[in-house]
Amino acid sequence: MRIFVTGASGWIGSALVPELIDTGHQVVGLARSDASAAALTAAGAEAVRGTVDDLDVLRDTAAASDAVIHLAFKHDLAFTGDYQGAAEADRRAVDAFGDALAGTGRPFVLASGLAGLKPGQVATEQDQPTVDGSPTSIRSATAAAALALTSRGVRSSVVRLAPTCHGDGDNGFMATLVAIARAKGVSGYIGDGTNRWPALHRLDAARLFRLAVEQAPAGTVLHGAAEEGVAIRDVAEVMGRHLDIPVTSVAPEAATGHFTWLAGFLALDVPASSAQTRELLGWEPAHPGLIEDLDKGHYFQTPAIPS
Repeated sequence: MRIFVTGASGWIGSALVPELIDTGHQVVGLARSDASAAALTAAGAEAVRGTVDDLDVLRDTAAASDAVIHLAFKHDLAFTGDYQGAAEADRRAVDAFGDALAGTGRPFVLASGLAGLKPGQVATEQDQPTVDGSPTSIRSATAAAALALTSRGVRSSVVRLAPTCHGDGDNGFMATLVAIARAKGVSGYIGDGTNRWPALHRLDAARLFRLAVEQAPAGTVLHGAAEEGVAIRDVAEVMGRHLDIPVTSVAPEAATGHFTWLAGFLALDVPASSAQTRELLGWEPAHPGLIEDLDKGHYFQTPAIPS
């Protein structure tokens, strides 16, 4: 297939592109910079210049492709306080893809998230998020809109990703937590630290997206979780050991002061199962789990100081 991938030079996209090419697909990647375009070309993909705001580019490229995988999201905007703006841009992009693919029967795969789906309980692919109009629920509404494209003749599916897709080179939640621990001189967790996050290695995520675009039936929800739930205290202990700093509990009322914007995420207890996904697609994660990956040490390397 000729597959259009947004976010193709990003954290998961840069793993997905070779996964697709190595299994015989052609890849067209959305590139918002010359550097991204060059990286895609070097990886063997075709680059199309534009951003998720360029709706005509999205529609035209999707219409000329056999499938679309939409990974791009304005995380930089979301993490600087405008989550609603990022989520609304995502919804406009999904609507544009729906218009381009309507009536074709072609696959459309959307990246979404597991965090907040069913706090305190193990979420399954059958669970539906609450859509209450809040900024964070806009993305859930977008996932619902993507699934509803089945009524317009699109083989749409949604991959709900674990909050941490880890691996060497990660600049996300785990890298941020390491930076906070290093700056504070303690490796912290909130409360008793028994709250759990599902986790997924980026290479296992790449394979899941490839299987989804190839096989997922219309209207399918898939869970990108290799591990059902890793206790945050266990994460903090690994970080403390590698940084050689104390591991300590941070009181919930002090969490924002200690962890800044990460506090709200770090307090979540959001375990999730991927049993149905594995059975449906024959997907079996094969790469290191979160604790093992942290223990490899790459999250704790610091740049060399020039002499």
